[in-house]
Amino acid sequence: MNYNFNDVEKKWQKYWDEEEIFKTDIKTLADPFYILTMFPYPSGDKLHMGHWYQYGIMDSWARFMKMRGKNIFHPMGFDAFGLPAENFAIKKGVHPAESTEANIQFMINQFKRMGVSYDWNYTFNTSDPDYYKWTQWLFLKLYEKGLAYKKKAPVNWCPSCQTVLANEQVQNGICERCSSEVTKKELIQWFFKITDYADKLLENIDDLDWPDKTKAMQKNWIGKSIGTEIDFSLESTGEKFKVFTTRPDTLFGVTYVVLAPEHPLVQNIVTSDFKDEVDKWFEQYANKAKA
Repeated sequence: MNYNFNDVEKKWQKYWDEEEIFKTDIKTLADPFYILTMFPYPSGDKLHMGHWYQYGIMDSWARFMKMRGKNIFHPMGFDAFGLPAENFAIKKGVHPAESTEANIQFMINQFKRMGVSYDWNYTFNTSDPDYYKWTQWLFLKLYEKGLAYKKKAPVNWCPSCQTVLANEQVQNGICERCSSEVTKKELIQWFFKITDYADKLLENIDDLDWPDKTKAMQKNWIGKSIGTEIDFSLESTGEKFKVFTTRPDTLFGVTYVVLAPEHPLVQNIVTSDFKDEVDKWFEQYANKAKA
């Protein structure tokens, strides 16, 4: 006997929808269990198989915990802000609000056809003013406490997409989205002073019910080192710069100090004999993404 998955899945998905078996009353839950998965980006017009590698596993986990008696709260949303969504809209010749909403509705239909156990009563997208007013509120609170600040820093820049790229979005110096060559660009950006919480994060990692490998990765990512900052100065101008070291007792053996390419003092100390060579190297560096 052949399994007619089209008929069977449509039948039961219709039943699940009508009976609202995935609906969650979060105000009256006994033995609750909250499962949240990373939101997809509606900067593309559909989900792909890579999405399901992630969502299928978590949906199986949600169903497993439900069978064990847990009251599952399993919502889904859409990470809908950013230049990729705007670039998609430009490519399609429509307003970003229009393309984003259309993409979200298409993805919801895909999710439902896959039979996921999400409670769609709690869905949202991050470009909805009712949502992002709270992210703006949170940012203002961080700013008021001195935890949000601006400074200039180098970024991976795609001249075609006109956007900043994460290192993971750069493949061999090429933008993964449009295949343009990625350059380095100095931009003034907002930063959060997460280093103010480094000690607290480290102190609590060992208490987490996480695999040892994951805890070790978190500790290495925080990367705390105990040391001191030493002032060095340029012999020609007397300008000072700081160097961090964990071994100040070895300073008498220092033979040279290396400055990062983007350090503002680099151009000041290059002599005319080497300026052309250094400028050429800078050009190569600017067109090369960090590994």
